[in-house]
Amino acid sequence: MEKVSVLAITRNGVKIGRDLAAAFPGWEVHAPSKFKDGGGQVSWYEEPTGEKIASLFAGSGALVCIFSLGAVIRLVAPHMRDKKTDPAVVVIDDAKNFAISALSGHLGGANRLAEDIAKRIGATPVITTAADVNNTIAVDLLGRELGWRIQDDSTITKASAHMVNGDPIGAFQDAGSKEWQQSLPNNVTVFGSLGEMAGSGSAAFLIVSDREVPGKHSPKAVIYRPPSLIVGVGLHGDTTKDTIRGGLAECLGEFGLAPMSVAGFASIKKPVDVPGLAELGEEMGVPVQYVERERLAGVKAPNPSETVKALEGTASVSEAAAMLVSGGELVVEKQKFPPNLTIAIARTRG
Repeated sequence: MEKVSVLAITRNGVKIGRDLAAAFPGWEVHAPSKFKDGGGQVSWYEEPTGEKIASLFAGSGALVCIFSLGAVIRLVAPHMRDKKTDPAVVVIDDAKNFAISALSGHLGGANRLAEDIAKRIGATPVITTAADVNNTIAVDLLGRELGWRIQDDSTITKASAHMVNGDPIGAFQDAGSKEWQQSLPNNVTVFGSLGEMAGSGSAAFLIVSDREVPGKHSPKAVIYRPPSLIVGVGLHGDTTKDTIRGGLAECLGEFGLAPMSVAGFASIKKPVDVPGLAELGEEMGVPVQYVERERLAGVKAPNPSETVKALEGTASVSEAAAMLVSGGELVVEKQKFPPNLTIAIARTRG
């Protein structure tokens, strides 16, 4: 989690704050200067607590307040915007009986933070989000720890409401880990195809896929994009970022694959990295992995080339690199883009 700030406004709260700082290295404890006692681990402030909490709320990934829940609500309310940007807020009472997830329980991580704190200080965690208390799926968090991203979050609220109310939910998955399917609530049914799911009468859909989803499913679907596609690239040293980006966009569009599921690039290891590929990887926020020609030469690719073998010492670059790095199978065989670019795409296993 990003920066965690602890705010204590009583003498006993300062003691609890120090205990937290000892248990969670890197956490910053803040308290009014009137309690300054010469001890360490505390940043003492002079301004009113209302001003201090405003700066901590804006500059922290999580805020742990050691005073009453009501007071915390009044102090943070003027600064709240939405659950995507607000920090996690956890409230601990002055006797450390409870660790309460007060704000941004799911997306901000307050639920997990409250549980972690409770374990360390011997408190009872208080979690009130419906998905957690009803032991069902948190729609907005599904696959988050696996790097899944949601295509369009506008459907989350309705789907979440259907989930916690026990309405029938249809699910379909053709990419990414399926471990989440091992303990599904009774109202979730996994279907073998999008068509079968569409005709099921489900109130909402959960779709986990690296393929483009037909528009007729989208209005009531939460679409998750697992990082499951490795793009193999064969290129020359002067191949530009724009050329690679254009070739990739054409491949993804022609074969109906989702850009959000691109997990990385793979290519042959050269004496000097090709700037265009490195720049595109940085722009997209995905890694570029380079493979030695000897390893590539050992891969049985579907479209080897004697010309490539003469130039690179291996009969396949884009296909072999995609297959090796993904550990899976090709979903797009080698596509050529004159004058000096080839692209192949493979899907990772599970």
